[in-house]
Parts: sequence; C-alpha cells; structure tokens
Amino acid sequence: MSESVSTLRTVGEHIELDVGDDLRNSPRYNDDIAPTRAEQRTWSRWNVAALWVGMAICVPTYTLGGVLTAYFGLSVSEALWTILIANIVVLVPLTLNAYPGTRYGIPCPVVLRASFGIIGSNVPSLIRALVACGWFGVQTLFGGIAIHLLLSALFPAWAALGGTGEVLGFFIFWAANITVVIRGSESIKHLETLAAPLLLAVAIGLIIWATPKISIPEVLATPANRPEGASFWGYFFAALTAMVGFWATLSLNIPDFSRYARSQRSQVIGQIIGLPLTMFLFAGLGVVLTAASFELVGETISDPINLIGRIESPFWVVLAMLVIILATISTNTAANIVSPTNVFQNVAPKLINENKGVILTGLIGIALMSWELLKKLGWIETEVSVEGLYSNWLIGYSSLLGPIAGIMVVDYFLVRNQQYDVIALYKDNAGYPAWHLPGLVAFGVPVTLTIIALIIGNASWFYGFYTYGWFTGSILGGLIYYFAAKGFAGRTA
Repeated sequence: MSESVSTLRTVGEHIELDVGDDLRNSPRYNDDIAPTRAEQRTWSRWNVAALWVGMAICVPTYTLGGVLTAYFGLSVSEALWTILIANIVVLVPLTLNAYPGTRYGIPCPVVLRASFGIIGSNVPSLIRALVACGWFGVQTLFGGIAIHLLLSALFPAWAALGGTGEVLGFFIFWAANITVVIRGSESIKHLETLAAPLLLAVAIGLIIWATPKISIPEVLATPANRPEGASFWGYFFAALTAMVGFWATLSLNIPDFSRYARSQRSQVIGQIIGLPLTMFLFAGLGVVLTAASFELVGETISDPINLIGRIESPFWVVLAMLVIILATISTNTAANIVSPTNVFQNVAPKLINENKGVILTGLIGIALMSWELLKKLGWIETEVSVEGLYSNWLIGYSSLLGPIAGIMVVDYFLVRNQQYDVIALYKDNAGYPAWHLPGLVAFGVPVTLTIIALIIGNASWFYGFYTYGWFTGSILGGLIYYFAAKGFAGRTA
C-alpha cells in the first residue's frame, strides 16, 4: 500500500493542511504541533482581547509601577507613561509575528524553523521556554499565597501553618493550573473569557475601597528618586526596555494563540483592544494602592494579594482571593505554559506530546522556584526576593529575546514575502536546512555584544547594548538577518 502525501488548500484567508502518511511518519511532526484546521480557528477579536485582559491583570503587572519607581528612578507619573508607551511599542512585534500563526495555523517553534532551521529552531525556542518556566514559577508562587490566604480566612488552623501553608498552596495551585492546560485550547479560551470581566470587577472594587482614603493627585505627583540633576532619558530608556521585556516573551510565541484566530483582523484588533490600556490601568492601580497602603492598613504593601489579605471582612477576602486565583491561573496558562509546552514538543515530537510538555513545564517551574519554597519552609536563608529579581531579569532576558523578534518579522515579511512551505517545515531535508546560519548569526551577534557590554560595565557607552538590549537587539538582529539571508538565498527555501 503506497504512502499518502500531505496536501495544502486555501480556506478563506487561511492555509489548511491535509496530513498524509509522509508527515505522520516524519520525526518533526506530531498532532499537537500540527497546523490548526479551519474549524479550530474560532477566536474572535473579543476572545483575543479577553486573552490579553486575562494575562495583563496579574500580580506582576500590579507591581510594575513600584518596580519603575524603586529600581529605575522614575516618578509615579513617569512610570505610568513608560508602561503605556512600552505596551504600544510591543504591539508592533506582537501583531506582526501573529500573522504566520493566523495564516498557516502553526505554533511559534514551527515558525522559527523557517528562520533558524528545522533543528536550529530549538535554540531560540528553548531560551523562550526557560523564561516562561521562570515566570510560571513566580506566578504559581503568587497563586499559592492567594490559596493560603483564602484557606486561612476559612480555617484559622490553616493560618497557623505560615510559610508551610504558602508552600502547600503553591502545589495546590500548580495542580489546578496544569489541569486547565491539559484540557486544551478551548478550555483556555473559555477561562480567559470568564476571567476578564471578573478581574476588571476586582480592580474597580479596589479603587472604590481605596479612593476615599487617598489623594490620587498627590500620589501621581510623587517625585522621582533618581540623583538630582540626572538626565531623565537614560532612566526612561532603561525602564522602557524593561517594560517592553515584560511582554517580549509573548511577542515571540504569539503564533501559539493567533493560530486559533478567525482572521488577521481579529488578532490585530483584539490585541489593540486588550493590551495597552489594560496594562496601563492595572499598573496604575498598583501604583496608587501601593502608595495608599500605609493609610489603608498601616504599612506599605506592594502586591494586591497581601493587601487584600488585610481586609477585615472574611467574606470579601475569600471572594477576592477566588478571583485572584482565577486571574493568576488565566495569566499563567496563556503566558507561561502554552509556549514551553510547544517548545518541548518541537525538540522531540515523537517522544513528547502536549500533556508531557505541560508536565515538563510544571516540573521545571518548581525547580526554578525551589529556593523560594525552601526559604518559606525555613530550610534556607537568603536576602533575595522575588520582587527584587524583576529589574535586572526583565532587562536581561529582553536582550536575548529582542533579536529573535526582529529575525521573525524580517524573515516572514521581507525575506519570504509571507510564504511558507508548510509541509517542508515538518520534514527533514525538504527545503529548509537543519541549521539556518543567517538566523543563528543574526541572533548570536547582538547577544555577544550584550555579554561584552556586561563585562565592560556601565562606565562605557557600549553598556547601551545591555541597557537598551531589546531595541538594539531587535533592530540589529533583523538587519543582520536580512542581508545574511539574502546572501544565502540559493541555500534557503
């Protein structure tokens, strides 16, 4: 019996793959990272917008304003403007890199096969996955604290557990989060659609609770803590890079979600509606409530979970914690589990399916947060805090991810003119090389410059390759890739 051959057909603006034996037998294919079929592409603009509301309203977003004022020397109003501008900037790679996902129905690691090679795609993919696993651990930690406070409000005996209760909450939250993802993309869509209005309601409730006790104009007038006479622009661009880095992760793996969008119009409008304003408003809420927390509860508290935990009404604590748990699951699911799950499948499609990828993501997240869990149990002592990691971490990994974003955009729109050979992307030696040298060089050069900048230190102008790493990396990576890929035109698909 002869082997059936895979074919492509156009369905509206989508390209759909009819899978044959040639792909089913390929070591680079499994059903979970296969292109979505037309009937699976059901996400409207409102589903995409809800995805972003669900991801943007989370504890780290709430703390961003405090991070910018404490670590980057901005005033409160400067911090809020920086957050808004950064999210408008990051919309550009988000919407552009979503295009191949929507047209071809393929996830991010498969998109990267075109610019980095069939095997080479694992290099940028695994970097993205490691960052996501780190964020998964951070968000699960916050979710565990919310569960601990919820159970403490219901059962006084649980409150006596202290740090041990937070660790137990971590693993309860971990199990709940993993379960949602294993249920599939429709489960994620419904979760985000449910979470979005509830999260907005909690944000409004917090404003109503806090407003009578504070002066918002006074909070917004809080001055910067940078040295007197220091230039605003250096602090601003460093902060802008960090804030772009907050969603630089999703600017790469947005095809993991846009592959379910009904149309390019749906993904573009949905992202414009859902991201910038939500981030600005919730980060602004965090700035206001952190500044007001001393008046509200007698001490400065920079995260909403512990602030809400100080409310004297058990009913409102329980209700708010339930919504925060839902919020954190919705963020973690979309932002931090889907991407590494697809990445691990890309490494070994025949050995790792979606469920195994989810479990692997969860285990790595536990490992990366193990130091904080041991600290809560009282087994180790360290002055390192989760909040304190944000500033350098956001800049550091944005310097790694910027070049990848630039390469992806240039490859799809300028080098390949929005045309992929989808069947060849799932095969060895079928048109795309195992290792695509232009992509690897275009990634390696900006990263090398960033490392050199770190070694030299901030005494030199060269340090800008680190401080402004996302911008320098994405521009330089895109330029190098364009000219290198054109030079290798005869050896590429």
